[in-house]
Amino acid sequence: MSTDTFDSLGLSAEILRAVADRGYTKPTPIQAQAIPVVLEGHDIMGGAQTGTGKTAGFTLPLLERLSGKKLYRGQRPVRALILTPTRELAAQVGESIDTYGKHLHLKSTVIFGGVSINPQIMKLKKGVDIVVSTPGRLLDHVNQKTIDLSQVEILVLDEADRMLDMGFIHDVRKILKLLPSKRQNLLFSATFSNEIKKFADSLLNSPVLVEVARRNTASEQVEQLIHPVDRVNKSKLLSHLIISERWKQVLVFTRTKHGANRLSQHLEKDGITSAAIHGNKSQNARTQALANFKNGNVRVLVATDIAARGLDIDQLPHVVNFELPSVPEDYVHRIGRTGRAGCEGEAMSLVCIDEHKLLKDIERLIKRKLPQKVIPGFEPNPSIKAEPIQKRRGGGRPGGKPSDSSKSSYPKKGSGSRGKNFSSKPGKGQSNRRGSSQGFRRRAK
Repeated sequence: MSTDTFDSLGLSAEILRAVADRGYTKPTPIQAQAIPVVLEGHDIMGGAQTGTGKTAGFTLPLLERLSGKKLYRGQRPVRALILTPTRELAAQVGESIDTYGKHLHLKSTVIFGGVSINPQIMKLKKGVDIVVSTPGRLLDHVNQKTIDLSQVEILVLDEADRMLDMGFIHDVRKILKLLPSKRQNLLFSATFSNEIKKFADSLLNSPVLVEVARRNTASEQVEQLIHPVDRVNKSKLLSHLIISERWKQVLVFTRTKHGANRLSQHLEKDGITSAAIHGNKSQNARTQALANFKNGNVRVLVATDIAARGLDIDQLPHVVNFELPSVPEDYVHRIGRTGRAGCEGEAMSLVCIDEHKLLKDIERLIKRKLPQKVIPGFEPNPSIKAEPIQKRRGGGRPGGKPSDSSKSSYPKKGSGSRGKNFSSKPGKGQSNRRGSSQGFRRRAK
C-alpha cells in the first residue's frame, strides 16, 4: 500500500480534515511506518529523534482507534494514557491531540506538576478519554483517588530514553501495575540503549520496530558552523550576531541554569528581548516564556537541555550552542530543533579553547569536520590557556542529563542530579505475556 499521502493510511475523514487544516498532505517517514501498525493494534517500539513528526505518528492512530469505538454512556473512562518525561512535552502532545481531534467527540486533558492540582481534578471528574501526564503528578492523582486507570486500552511512553535519564523508573513501574494487562503499548525513544531494550522486553508484546533517522545523525537541512571565540567574549559575540544578522527567533543552549539566567539578563541589557527556561523556573513562568517566544514577543529563548526537551517550535530558524554540551549526543538533540519538517535552519556553536575536546568528541560522533569561521573583532587570543570543564556527575552515558555542576563559560556553578537506570523487572501481570523486543518484527516497506 502506498503511504505517499495521509489519505492512504486508513484514517477517518474527520482526522484527515484536521490534518489538512494544518496544511499537511504527506506523512513523514515515521508517520508512514507507525500509523498503519498502530491501527492494526500492534505494540510498537519506535525509534525517532526530535523533528521527525513522531508525535503525530502516535496521536493520529490513537485518536482513530478510540473514535472508532462506541462512546460510553455516563462517566467516560480513561482509555488512553500518554506518559512524557517533561511538562513541556506533555503540553506539546496535548496540543497535538486537540489539533487532530478537533472534529471528534473525544475529550482529553494534560496533567503535570508545578501548577494547582484542583483544576485537573475537576477536569478528570467530568470524564476524559485521553490523559497526557508526567509520572509524578499522575501518581499524585492516583494517591488522591482522582483518576482510575483500570480501563486504559492504549499506553504510550514518549521519549523513554529521557524517562530513563531523569530517573522516573520507579514511578513508571508503579503506574504499570495499575493498568490492565491487556492493552496496546507504544514506546518511543531517540536511542535504544541496553536499558531501554531490557525495559521494552518487560513491557511490549511482540512489538513491531519502526525506526527512522539513524542515531546521532544530524539533519542535512541544518547548516552547522563553529565560531571560535574567547570564553569572556561569548556573550558579546552572541549579541553581535543577533543584532548584525537581524535574527528574529533564536534558541540558545547553555550548560547550566544560572548560566541561562545570566545570559538572558546580558541580552536584555543589550536591548534584545530574552527569556530563560530551566528547571528552577515555575511551570507558569516556563509556559509564558515559551508562549512569548513563539508569538515573537521574545526574540531569544535561553534554555538548558532538560528544559528544552520536547519543545515544539514551528520553523525555528536559528539554534546557538552558547556552550557545547558535555555529552556529545546532546549536540544532535539540540541542533535537531531547527531544520525540521523539510525547512532549512542554522546551528551555530560559540567555542572557546576550553571546549576543543568537546568539539572533537562531537565531530567524531557525527563523523564530519564542522566548518569554522572567526568573526572579525572576536578573534581568539592564542595566549589563553584552556581550563578544564567539569563533567556531569553520573558518568557520560549517551543522552544523559547534563549536570548543572558543569563549568560554564559565563556563569557560576550550579547543582545537578544523577540519572537512574530502568530495571528489567516486569510489572505485575506482565511476566508471562510479553514477547522479547530483541526479536522485533520489522514493518515491510
